[in-house]
Amino acid sequence: MTLSSHPSPTLSMEIRASFELGRTLGNGELIGILEMSRDDLLDYGDEPFDLSFPPVCGVQPSLKVKVASVHACGNEDSELFDSIVDCELARRTDAGHTRFAEYMASEAVSDLNDAVENFQSVLEQCPVGHPDRGAALTNLAWSRLQGYIHNDLEDIDSTTSIFRDALELRSQDHLDHALSLYYLTTALNWRHSKERTVVDIHDSARLCRKLLPLCPEGTYLRRIGVDSAVDYVICTCNNLPTDASDEGIQLRRLVLKLCPPGHQRRPRALNELSRSLNRRFSQRGSIDDIDESIQLRREAVSLCPEGHPNRDTYLNDLAFSLSNYRFSHQGKSEDLDEAISLYEEALRLRPVGHKYCDSSLDNLGGALVDRFNQRGDINDLNRAISLYREALVLRPPGHPTRDTTLNNLALALKTRYDKLDASDDINEAIDLYRESLRLKQHDDSEHHITLLNLSSALSSRFTRTPKNEDVEEAISLCQESLAALPSLHPNRFFSYMRLQEAYLSRYRVQHNPVDLSLAVENFRLASRHPTQGFPLRINGAINWTFAAERHNHASAQEAYKMFFELLDRHLATRSSIVARREAAAAFRHGNALPVDAASCAIRRDSLREAIELVEQGRGQQWSLASRLRTPLEDLKMTHPKLADTFSELSKHISDAQGRAVGADRAAADRAAIEYRRVTEQWDAAVAEIRNVQGFSRFLLPPSYDDLQMAARHGPVIVLIASKYSCNAVIVPKSGEPRHVPFPSLALADLEMLKVNFPRAIRHASHMGPNESRTDLIVLLRRIWDEIMLPIVKVLVHDLKVKPRSRIWLCPTAAFTSIPLHAAHPSRTKADRSGRELSLEDIYIVSYTPTLSALIRARKTMKTRATPSFVAIGQSQPGAGQGTVLATVDSELELVHTLVPPHIKFTSLSGEEATQAGALEALRCNTWVHLACHGKQDREQPYNSRFAMRDKPLTLLDIMQNDTPQAEFAFLSACHTAVGDEETPDEVIHLAAGLQFSGFKSVIGTLWVVDDDVARHVVEAFYTRLFKGLEEEGGMMDCTKAASALNHATYTVKNKVPLEQRIVFVHIGV
Repeated sequence: MTLSSHPSPTLSMEIRASFELGRTLGNGELIGILEMSRDDLLDYGDEPFDLSFPPVCGVQPSLKVKVASVHACGNEDSELFDSIVDCELARRTDAGHTRFAEYMASEAVSDLNDAVENFQSVLEQCPVGHPDRGAALTNLAWSRLQGYIHNDLEDIDSTTSIFRDALELRSQDHLDHALSLYYLTTALNWRHSKERTVVDIHDSARLCRKLLPLCPEGTYLRRIGVDSAVDYVICTCNNLPTDASDEGIQLRRLVLKLCPPGHQRRPRALNELSRSLNRRFSQRGSIDDIDESIQLRREAVSLCPEGHPNRDTYLNDLAFSLSNYRFSHQGKSEDLDEAISLYEEALRLRPVGHKYCDSSLDNLGGALVDRFNQRGDINDLNRAISLYREALVLRPPGHPTRDTTLNNLALALKTRYDKLDASDDINEAIDLYRESLRLKQHDDSEHHITLLNLSSALSSRFTRTPKNEDVEEAISLCQESLAALPSLHPNRFFSYMRLQEAYLSRYRVQHNPVDLSLAVENFRLASRHPTQGFPLRINGAINWTFAAERHNHASAQEAYKMFFELLDRHLATRSSIVARREAAAAFRHGNALPVDAASCAIRRDSLREAIELVEQGRGQQWSLASRLRTPLEDLKMTHPKLADTFSELSKHISDAQGRAVGADRAAADRAAIEYRRVTEQWDAAVAEIRNVQGFSRFLLPPSYDDLQMAARHGPVIVLIASKYSCNAVIVPKSGEPRHVPFPSLALADLEMLKVNFPRAIRHASHMGPNESRTDLIVLLRRIWDEIMLPIVKVLVHDLKVKPRSRIWLCPTAAFTSIPLHAAHPSRTKADRSGRELSLEDIYIVSYTPTLSALIRARKTMKTRATPSFVAIGQSQPGAGQGTVLATVDSELELVHTLVPPHIKFTSLSGEEATQAGALEALRCNTWVHLACHGKQDREQPYNSRFAMRDKPLTLLDIMQNDTPQAEFAFLSACHTAVGDEETPDEVIHLAAGLQFSGFKSVIGTLWVVDDDVARHVVEAFYTRLFKGLEEEGGMMDCTKAASALNHATYTVKNKVPLEQRIVFVHIGV
């Protein structure tokens, strides 16, 4: 400001400021008045000095002033200033600021009204497109917001809308974009604080996520209130009810980003996100959610070291995720052991007198009961009961959660009763349940749970001491629970399951068929209950199959089909083959259901259905992938909108499961209506897809007619090993399937063979080349007599399959670990006319993991690329991958000499044979020979691997590799065709993985290969396979691999011992 040279006793000057960085409207808010004599001002000379003013919005404003004497050059500046002051916009804006400042000091509503009137007038003079419209909107909205905060204005919705309009005018590159974000956040926060609109806090969280990076520590916006606004959002979100929807979890992720490492509220934000993931896991069963939840809670515990006041809470919550979620889903004992250790540490931090001591006693007791149920150590159960009794003392009559401990103690006592048959335990359990029930109001959200627990206890007591009043009450309690729950409440599932338990108990005592039918009907209702998550419904279906088989009920096949349907739909929600396997492995009691289902169909003379069921269940993770992935991708190519609609509706259905929980009947009804609406849309979408040409069986497992295509070039023999019966079913080229029973063979016999074969192989490997492999010969003779001879009789006499024809074996369960192809009578014919023929003397034998795999391989044979051959070998694998293989390089050289010269040949070995190099070679070549260490991981089969120079080439790497033109692979490595421990009826091994990834024909090995003798088989195999291809233009044919292997093993029988000849198997076309 330029001052007049005329003497003046005092100078009075208004100091105004604006928080805006860009163009300002008016002169800003009045923050102080400077009054000083002219002489005093000039006394400062050339030295700058600071002027301080009263705090504004918590910030102490200051101004650095410097005085200088200059000669005035006319009054242009004064005239310009006067013209600005006289500007109507500036005048009304300054008047608004003045009256607003007076309102903030006096809280007189008339001042607020005048301020709003002035700001409104300014806005009316700043139409859309005016450069000052953003500032005019902000001034008006801010004054209105302060009136709302002080309860002098009520219309917060219009105020919020004005802030949104201002933000829209101040895009991301605007100087005041951050300021507008802050103002809108503040308005949303205040509206939420008064009206509790959840959408506001969601919006605030998103705005804060954008705002914080624009306001580094120390900036003025951080000082005037950004930190407090963000803190409000964090605290409010942390106190919101747990929301497992994708939107709810996204909000939790936003909040966590607002709490970077070092933020005091980060542990709570981690825990709340974990809680939402737990809830979503309960609804959808995705192991990824619970794994992430545990990871988050581990971080929360790490942020609360010894002495932290909240360490006990985060220890407890981590233990809860491990035991109640992941252990319950996967059954891994290490998770439960860790949970118990964490619960014990939490309990030490919560001694008697601590407000959460009772909760820790309860939680530890529950984990110990779980461990008892898994391992059967009665000490765990006894300790759990003692802990529950301690907790009950700390929750005397009148305590708000006494009913919970009563329920838990009763459950533990019932468990001990089931184990030890101590009548005192079941009687006390029933008394405790009754007391718990008396403490719960009828409208309590968990009232029905206690009803069901009491029902279960009464049913148990009835089976031991048959008092009819017990089972009648048990049934009545279940019916009462059903009456209390809306039709789509997820927990009706438990009511149905307890009701079937009561009816089944009465049937076992009184043998009335009506009770068995009623039990089955409730199994049916439970399995079909749409709003309960798939995991529980799948387990319900498993129990249904057990009950139907035990009591020889006609619903057994329906129960098996229900299991497969539910598991299909459950696995279809998994985005990867690994996730599908983990999800399937969680249902440990369902591992044998594919073969049990087939056995059930066979016992009911339904051979077609037996093939359909075993195909649907076996290799479910892969067959599902081929059913789901390929049709959906094909649909996207031809009908992209329909495919997108289906995917979106599937996601909505998954989200909706479990939303009908809660005591609010109106909310439950709304959730039920929404679920029905989405389900109807999903059904309609599937029906529409099935009407599209080529998609009639979309999401449906293949029918027998579809599967019979696998036998187009020779019969497929499916060998079924079930605890109910062991059989073979032959699928011929045409006509009905043929049943081959094994009346003298039980599952236990096959399990013994499974154990004895490795023992005989190990013993043979230590013998000299000329010593007789007596143990192995005896085992192979038994396979011939009891398994393969009955099959060969049907092939020869009934189906008229000619000698030297091709046949395919599709073994299941225990059959997968037995070298069926090597079955050999090893004896002279009865008429002394010569030796009896073995299976491989009569037929050329191949294997297939599933019928669908064979069909798929043949279909892809229609398009063939220019043949190219790569030989990959690694004689010196990387650290920890195995010993040096001295003959690998010479084996590669041998293969090179045997491949016809007109075929493009590449060799990859030594430093070049890396994981990435091998994958690239698999991708770029149609034929592959692999000579290296092979390692089968029987616990995690997707980690099964080939040893390379840098790191292993895993089965997962191969399956995720794109090999559309692949034809043939020879795996000259050990353990490449051995199955999986956790899902023993799944065909997950290296050879099958190569077939799934695109190779049509694969040779693998069942056990350790001696690389010195393997070269004899390799040489004989390729010599036979490439015979006649020496001339230019001869095409390699992978469909001849089985015949070439059959010839090779016969050719080398005088050079290679028996156990090394039968180790090689052919899989595929």
